[in-house]
Amino acid sequence: MVGQLAPRRAAGLILEMIKDGQIAGRAVLIAGQPGTGKTAIAMGIAQSLGPDTPFTAMAGSEIFSLEMSKTEALSQAFRKAIGVRIKEETEIIEGEVVEIQIDRPATGTGAKVGKLTLKTTEMETIYDLGTKMIESLSKERVQAGDVITIDKATGKISKLGRSFTRARDYDAMGAQTQFVQCPEGELQKRKEVVHTVSLHEIDVINSRTQGFLALFSGDTGEIKSEVREQINAKVSEWREEGKAEIIPGVLFIDEVHMLDIECFSFLNRALESDLSPVLIMATNRGITRIRGTNYQSPHGIPIDMLDRLLIIHFWYVELSEEAHTVLTRIGQETSLRYAIQLISTAGLVCRKRRGTEVQVEDIKRVYSLFLDESRSSQYMKEYQDSFLFNETQSSQMDIS
Repeated sequence: MVGQLAPRRAAGLILEMIKDGQIAGRAVLIAGQPGTGKTAIAMGIAQSLGPDTPFTAMAGSEIFSLEMSKTEALSQAFRKAIGVRIKEETEIIEGEVVEIQIDRPATGTGAKVGKLTLKTTEMETIYDLGTKMIESLSKERVQAGDVITIDKATGKISKLGRSFTRARDYDAMGAQTQFVQCPEGELQKRKEVVHTVSLHEIDVINSRTQGFLALFSGDTGEIKSEVREQINAKVSEWREEGKAEIIPGVLFIDEVHMLDIECFSFLNRALESDLSPVLIMATNRGITRIRGTNYQSPHGIPIDMLDRLLIIHFWYVELSEEAHTVLTRIGQETSLRYAIQLISTAGLVCRKRRGTEVQVEDIKRVYSLFLDESRSSQYMKEYQDSFLFNETQSSQMDIS
């Protein structure tokens, strides 16, 4: 990003409000000329939010499809940008493996049975094993000395590492071997597990018999409004019981001027709902026609929608041909970064003299005010004796 300090500060304020959950259901418009960094600001917000906050990006032209209606595409985009953090308590068995005994039938056919001995620092217990648990232990390659956890509900076995008490069993071990302490307390514990999913994923899973397969194939199709209403009621029930938490995410629509009047009407209604993300839109149009009508409006957005928006305006620096040539020469002789940083400062000088285009005189003025690396080094060599600590001179004296 070059310059654009005011838009960046505005985006930073929006980011803090999103993190605090204070701006859900609001809309932000990023307006500016092409190449001023509108999409870069939106992507920066997405990176700063982190993986826990849902962020969905789309272009305004993506919603027009023969397979799906416009309102359905917008509904799915809205639901993708709303996360649900579901909390559940599960019972697990955590301990260090003391011994595994597996009894195989003498005939070679029939079910395998066995015993598993687990211990903590305070107790030791023997568990009877069935065929599936024996196969799971063999698949995870569990042996005596391993610290494992077993989910009682699903039977899933997770290997945490090797116990420190068995560190001297082998002279050499692989780099992936991790040593952990023997668990303390009871073998059976209750653990809180947190899952974060989007409302759209819950919609797809409940919309058909094998809906979870559609999540991987992408063929979700249109989802009935009755399904969404039932899911909203269930999520509200979970919120009241403390089992779930709503995470309002961000929906970014680039080229928002491509939407028509029907889409803007839907967005107006969707922003008023209880489950609504932060809507960020970007456009590079001025006063243009609203699609689907014969009326013109700023940015191609209806007036009733513009009233809802927080507008971040990006400004563009107009350069004359001579100024562009001088900047190119400065970039070749000094560095590209220094030449780029002169653009925003020259734009401010041009605005101060109320000019419409940056001229060579503006470039020369900021070039004289701000030094590049080579001129700064030359200045230091000429006036090094005037500074309080002159390390260059003292180092030369030490060498001599």
